[in-house]
Parts: sequence; C-alpha cells; structure tokens
Amino acid sequence: MKELFDNVSEECSKLVTQKYSTSFSMATKLLGLSIRKHIYNIYGFVRFADEIVDTFHDYSKRELLDRFEEELAYALEHKISLNPILNSFQATVHQFNIGDDLIAAFLQSMRWDLDKQNYNTNKEYNQYIYGSADVVGLMCLKVFVGGNQTTYEKLKPAAMALGSAFQKVNFLRDLNADFELLERSYFPNIDLSNFEEVDKKRIIEEIEADFNEALPGIFQLPAECRLGVYTAYKYYFKLLMKLKRTPSKQIKDTRIRVPNYQKMGVLARSYVKFRLNLL
Repeated sequence: MKELFDNVSEECSKLVTQKYSTSFSMATKLLGLSIRKHIYNIYGFVRFADEIVDTFHDYSKRELLDRFEEELAYALEHKISLNPILNSFQATVHQFNIGDDLIAAFLQSMRWDLDKQNYNTNKEYNQYIYGSADVVGLMCLKVFVGGNQTTYEKLKPAAMALGSAFQKVNFLRDLNADFELLERSYFPNIDLSNFEEVDKKRIIEEIEADFNEALPGIFQLPAECRLGVYTAYKYYFKLLMKLKRTPSKQIKDTRIRVPNYQKMGVLARSYVKFRLNLL
C-alpha cells in the first residue's frame, strides 16, 4: 500500500529532524499535529541538500547534488520517490502548493556552496540568504496558513525576516567551521582573518533588526503553529544574546552553544506565555 510507504517516508523525515537538530525538533513538537509532519518533511529535504554541499567531502558533491535534483524533479512530477525524504517532501509540496520558484531558489543557493567561497557584495549575500533561508521560512508559512493566500502574503515579510535572522545567527555561530574548514565567508566587507568587535557589533545589529521585523508576524500566526515558531524564535534570540556577550576572538575560535537545560527553560517559558494567552 502506498499509504504505508508514505507513512514510513514521513517517519524518516521526522528522524532526520530529531537526529540533526534538537532545538528545531523541540520547537516542531509544539506545532499542531496536523502540520507537524509537514515541517519535518520540509526540514528533511533542506537538511539532505545542505549535507551534500557541507559534509560529503570524500565524494563528488556536484554529482550527488545533480542526482538529488534529478530525483526531486521526478518526485514532483510523478508524486512518488523511492528516496523517502523526497517522497515525503513532494507530498507536502503538492498539498500546500509550494511554488517551484521557492524550491529553485533554495537549490541555487546550495549549488553556490559547491564553488563560491566569498560573498563580497550585499546583493550576493542577500541572494544567498533568500535562497538558503528565507524561502524555507516561506515553505513553512505555506503549511502554517493552510493555503490561505491572503494570510500568506500578509505574513510573507515576517517569515522571510525570521528565516534571515536564523541563518545569520547560524553564520555567526559557525564562523570558525565555515571559514577554517569550508573556506567560506558569507558576511560581505568583513575580513574574517581579522574579525573584530566592530564587525561583530554590525552583524548583531543586522540580526536584531530581522528579529524585530519577524516578531509581530509570529503573533499573527494561527494558534496551532504560534507556540512552536515563537519557541524557535526565543531559542535563536537567546543564542544571539550569548554571541553578543562573547568576545569576537572567541566566536572565531569556538562554536558557541546554548546548553540543553537552557533550551528547556526557553520551552517552559514559551509554553506558560502561550497558556496565558500572551502570544
């Protein structure tokens, strides 16, 4: 039965989410049951594409990404794939009418990671972030609003701002790995070999502006997804504040983390606010 295979595919996407990101998995568990599996499906897809360009150094990344895109195209056309991650993703794409333009923009940013090492202009930087993060936020928003195009258009800027904020926090947190191991520099007009406090301050202010733009949109989301998205927002904002307090040299040399007990504190406080109708 195809239904059994689809269920197994969804469980694979859920497992990918749980194994690769405890914080995102924690926030996703707070979403309504009817939409939770679709966010797992989206995460599984973007995580696998990201793994190809970031991790599989002993293989031909270009070949793997080409094959991944070919299999995705087949899945989207025929509504099935023997790759369970792509099978679950295509189901979500079709159910919520996720546009080809969003998927193409994401894959373009992943393809840039095969060769491009420096983003020297704001235009390149913004294009990369749009494709690697903003469109992921928009895919999730498609699910959150259940196909309501009016609500989607209204909340689109906030969803993009939240995607940008999350990605930029990741860039700042992973500064050492990106620069030293992958030889990438995402932030334009910043010399990472001489990363200073003034550079960190400029990046932090940019991310804070994104968070400020995103927050009102979170409060306007449907109730079944508001708590999960707000919890993810609070977790990433807490990480940003930790980065803000960390000297620039330490950020460049060490990956900054939020301990699990603090993540649970974020979850608990977010839940209390939600139950008291403060979200």
